[in-house]
Amino acid sequence: MTIRTGTSSWTDPTLIACGRFYPPGVETPEARLRHYASQFDLVEVDSSFYRLPDAAVAWRWTQRTPPTFRFHIKAFRAFTGHTTPLAALPRDIAQALGTGDEAPSAPNIALAAHDLPADVRDELWRRYLEAIEPLRQGGQLAAIHFQFSPRVQNDRAGRALVFETARRLDGERHAVEFRHRSWFDTPSREAATLAMLRETGAAHTVVDSPGGFDNTVPAVWARTRDDLCVVRLHGRNAAAWNQRGVAASSGRFVYEYSASELIDISARVERLAATVDDTHVLFNTNHEDQGMKNASAFARTLTTLARGIA
Repeated sequence: MTIRTGTSSWTDPTLIACGRFYPPGVETPEARLRHYASQFDLVEVDSSFYRLPDAAVAWRWTQRTPPTFRFHIKAFRAFTGHTTPLAALPRDIAQALGTGDEAPSAPNIALAAHDLPADVRDELWRRYLEAIEPLRQGGQLAAIHFQFSPRVQNDRAGRALVFETARRLDGERHAVEFRHRSWFDTPSREAATLAMLRETGAAHTVVDSPGGFDNTVPAVWARTRDDLCVVRLHGRNAAAWNQRGVAASSGRFVYEYSASELIDISARVERLAATVDDTHVLFNTNHEDQGMKNASAFARTLTTLARGIA
């Protein structure tokens, strides 16, 4: 049984600006990642959701971290039911769509998944998997994380996307995180969703977030693979969850877990981890150094619980 703990970013601008996590003089991408990896053994790459990752950058990550360090890398937004801004597409692909010249100057123009021709989707997938190959070759790729859009609901189209994702990956380990309540809103739907994830080989992501919204799911403490379970914690800031605007969107993740909350979460993680080889716990509370504070406090709580059990 292995429990790894980390955060969903190590380069968030508010984290760097607050000056509390990175020591003085740690100011380059290389130095920051090396320092992060000295504190945690797991991280989520968030930038790959916004733009296709780069193989050279992925290779440098493997050189800046110990061989035991692991990366979760988020899937590109064109694969998860989100709209994709033209400016986020590689320039040659945007130009092939006849919109390349507009992309840099019209960032608000976006394409839905069904707007992308099949050959373009194929090429985006090919480039994505090629770009993360250094992580896989180095043995440091924990999983590809698919955080599906709230638009991806528990209907025929949503289920087809889950199966299509598994087909594209051809056995590559991946985790699925749903963001619409329809996947787990009744016992029968919960059972069917978990069965589908087992059938497709996806690791279920246990989500901790505010309840009572269409775009949140309950924390379902179950696993769908023997070798991996993912727990992803967004905080419980219900008041800010669905506020509009860029600042409000970031504000939803402003949250520091209390000691009692971490005790409860740690106990649940321990019970689940006893049934699976690897459990990865990621804090997506990325405002300033809250993610690091939450992850460190969680790790200490785990240690305390383990000593108490022993």
